[in-house]
Amino acid sequence: MARLRTRKHKVVLSRSAGGDAGITVVLVLLGAFMLLPMIYVVMQALKPLDELWMYPPRFYVMNPTLSNFKDLFSLMNTSWVPFSRYIFNTVLTSVAGTFGHLFIASMCAYALAKIKFPGGKTIFKTIRTSLMFHSTVTAITSFILMSAFHMIDTYWAIIVPAWGYTLGLYLMKQFMDTNVSDAVLESARLDGASELRTYWTIAMPMVKPAWLTLIVYSFQTLWNAGSSIYIYSEQFKSFNYAIGQITAGGIQRQGASAAATVLMMLVPIIVFVITQSNIIETMGTSGMKD
Repeated sequence: MARLRTRKHKVVLSRSAGGDAGITVVLVLLGAFMLLPMIYVVMQALKPLDELWMYPPRFYVMNPTLSNFKDLFSLMNTSWVPFSRYIFNTVLTSVAGTFGHLFIASMCAYALAKIKFPGGKTIFKTIRTSLMFHSTVTAITSFILMSAFHMIDTYWAIIVPAWGYTLGLYLMKQFMDTNVSDAVLESARLDGASELRTYWTIAMPMVKPAWLTLIVYSFQTLWNAGSSIYIYSEQFKSFNYAIGQITAGGIQRQGASAAATVLMMLVPIIVFVITQSNIIETMGTSGMKD
């Protein structure tokens, strides 16, 4: 029988100091390996053009410079649509799409997880099956629907599809199954709370890690969205699209392109760092049930 010891009043399997050190070293190495691509992107943004085209390429930068960022901002000023408009478009669609998806997905997850109604299991199986299909498969159907509702070439063409992401609904439903007690909800109903109040004041605080994870995933997807087949007018296009256009002018703009990549990944990384503990908790429990 394995020896047991206590750690912070919890009984855990006994492990030697060498075992703990070995696990720590392995985790540090894996973390460093996963961090290498982001470090490489930053190094690329700090390289002058002669180092960018050096062969074989080097991971580190010998003569760091900020000229790539200066070139990027100079190119931004040459755009015939104000660059602030591209930023506004991306922020608007990212925020509206994210919080609309959070509201709809959490309400649907609450209904599927905690309210018994005919066809509920069939609906959830359909949602789970839809995770296998990429958005490209449904692009034609989506285009026909948006055209019928006159959403083509408007902000709604980006925002409304984001509300229907099924991955977020799946995560919320699984998390509510595990972390929201039926007894607590029943007590609230006996005290006269409506279903909407029970959902908002009891269920949602109990699944905070899940909806913070949902915010990160949805925001990252919308923030990194490039050219859309539903948007034609330049004044409705995204920041990512604009960056791609101004850095597609040949090898002389590769430095600006590297700097733009850093700027594009910076915001999602900040959002992830702020909420990382909740994301880890959600990933650890979304597939488990008592």
